[in-house]
Amino acid sequence: MAPKPEAEWSTALSHLVLGVVALHAAVSTAQASRGAAAGFLLQVLAATIMLAPGLSTHEDCLAGAWVATVIGLPLLAFDFHWVNGDRSSANLLLGGGMVLAVAGGHLSPEGRSVAGQAMLLVVAVTILIVAVFTANTYGMWGGTMLGVAGLLSRLEEDRLLLLPKEDVCRWALAAGSWAYCRALHTQRLQWE
Repeated sequence: MAPKPEAEWSTALSHLVLGVVALHAAVSTAQASRGAAAGFLLQVLAATIMLAPGLSTHEDCLAGAWVATVIGLPLLAFDFHWVNGDRSSANLLLGGGMVLAVAGGHLSPEGRSVAGQAMLLVVAVTILIVAVFTANTYGMWGGTMLGVAGLLSRLEEDRLLLLPKEDVCRWALAAGSWAYCRALHTQRLQWE
C-alpha cells in the first residue's frame, strides 16, 4: 500500500524543520563550539539526504541517520560537558560514539536501532544532568526533548498525535536542538 499524501507531507516537513533548525544551530555555534557545530551539521546532512529522493537509497538514508545519532549527538554532548569542565565524560561520550560508528557494520539492524536509541538517551540524560547542576534551563529543555525523542521512538504505536511516530520524533529532535543551541549560548555567556 502506498503512503498517504498527508504522511509524505508530514515527513518532508519534519525533515525540513529539523534540517533548518540544525543548520541555524550549526551557524550560531560555529565560532564558539566547533564540536557542537559539527554535530548539528551531521543532523543537517541526514535530513538533507532524506529530502533528496532519487539522490540516495534507503540504505544511504539509514546510514545518514546512524551517523547523525552515534557521532553527531555525542559531539553535542561533548561540547556541553567540555564547557562545564567535565572533560572525562566529554571524552567518554565521544569515544563511545566513535566505537559505535565503527562497530555499526557488525550489528544487525535491530542492534543498530537499540544502540542508536541508547546513545540518544545517554546523551539526553548527561546533558540534562549537567544542565540541572549548572541551572541552565535551555539545557534542561534540550536534554528532555532529546530524551522524549528517544523514548517515543521505542513505542509500538505507528502514529502519535495524528502524525507518524517518526515525524513526532523529528519534531522533538528539532525542539531539542533549538533548546540545546540556546543552552550552549547561555553557557558560553556565563563563562565569559
